[in-house]
Amino acid sequence: MREVVLARPGDFAEWRDAARGLLGGGVAPEHVSWRSVEEGASLFGDDAPPASGGTVSLPRELLVMADRVICHRDAGVPARLYRIIWRAAQDRQLLARTTDADIDWLRGTDKAIRRDIHKMHAFVRFRRLGEDAGRESFVAWFEPSHRILRLTAPFFQRRFYGMDWAIVTPDARAIWRDETLGYGPGGTKDEVPDCDIVEDQWRTYYGAIFNPARVKIDAMRSEMPKKYWKNLPEAQDIAPLLAGAAARVERMRATAVSLANPQTEKWRTRVPEELALTDDIDTLDDLARAMGGCTRCPLHCDATQAVAGEGPEAARIMLVGEQPGDREDLEGRPFVGPAGQVLNEVLEEAGLDRSRLFLTNAVKHFKFEPRGKRRLHQNPTTGEIDICRWWLDKERALVKPDLIVTLGGSALRGVTGKSMSIASMRGAVHELGGGTKLVATIHPSFLLRLPDRARADLERAAFVADLARVRELAA
Repeated sequence: MREVVLARPGDFAEWRDAARGLLGGGVAPEHVSWRSVEEGASLFGDDAPPASGGTVSLPRELLVMADRVICHRDAGVPARLYRIIWRAAQDRQLLARTTDADIDWLRGTDKAIRRDIHKMHAFVRFRRLGEDAGRESFVAWFEPSHRILRLTAPFFQRRFYGMDWAIVTPDARAIWRDETLGYGPGGTKDEVPDCDIVEDQWRTYYGAIFNPARVKIDAMRSEMPKKYWKNLPEAQDIAPLLAGAAARVERMRATAVSLANPQTEKWRTRVPEELALTDDIDTLDDLARAMGGCTRCPLHCDATQAVAGEGPEAARIMLVGEQPGDREDLEGRPFVGPAGQVLNEVLEEAGLDRSRLFLTNAVKHFKFEPRGKRRLHQNPTTGEIDICRWWLDKERALVKPDLIVTLGGSALRGVTGKSMSIASMRGAVHELGGGTKLVATIHPSFLLRLPDRARADLERAAFVADLARVRELAA
């Protein structure tokens, strides 16, 4: 009997090297005993190194699954994996035999690992430690069901590249410092601060995206199992939010979104016709009055009023959104509805003062489709965006910002005059005419539309990072 002792449980490279030698030497699974150093010494077995021999070809899909499955905590996993690859070396169609007991076990175990990875991506909560040489550092405590840290750390490396961080688990820790990813021994929860400002921001965000009208408790518990709650700052708010859900739904019904304001015509007649579309506009106030009389496209027919930009005339940063929403249309101010609330939170988290920014939209009238008593948002067409560029260009000429941040694809076209994907422009600083720089990112309403909470959390973190970079550029 040949015995293989694994010094690093869950390390695929170590298990693979041992299995490769055994396969090459023709050692059958029943002649191999696998154990880890954690299990102590064995009374039986040969500790000699595994035999080596010729190369063995295996399906790539099997190796990919084995890389994940070896992280499972079941002590019998290394032995069963070796049995499967022994069989697969002789039967190339083994993975296709879905009724086979070994394959059924392999796919079920792989699914459990992938689910654990997904939960770690979603429920890691960083806490701020401090700042050194202008670079912030954070730490997080997490208790995964299996030894998956090496599988998940690259995800956090890509997502939080611009800060130093450590993720501590009972088995190991991942450390990202000086743009280098390393690993160390496991730790305890005592190494991580109990509370900081980031925790309050998580709670605020969770309260903002909680939709009482769509509460499904069983689905929520399935997506956010209770075992993770003790490490989630927002978990303490779940019970009160659920308790008040019914009352909040009733308040939402009582304040249902209204139809277009019947007094719309009064807004249009207040503006002298001669002010519209003339270059003799020298102030933002004059521009706003002229904008109120715009009839260049059909959107003015149903909207309550045009919504001009808002902010200091000498603002260094201009944020351009898509178009006004329902609340903006009624109040005549940009970013005052649900998306505006999310934007306010993200701006604060990124260290930007809204009062020092100029906020506007690529399209100045609210485009919607009446649906009963509600007005459902509709995306503006490229033609409508292009027609409205005169107003946006005039705002840019008066404000003369150093940086323009486009929020969403419509804003990107409004500023550049071209239809481009956010993905192709995001993550870089682009030069515009006159020395102005452009940074492209998502619209805050995108976060409100995401049904997958884990993805929403990640997208929000990336949004905060985009605006934090804008702050650094402005500084």
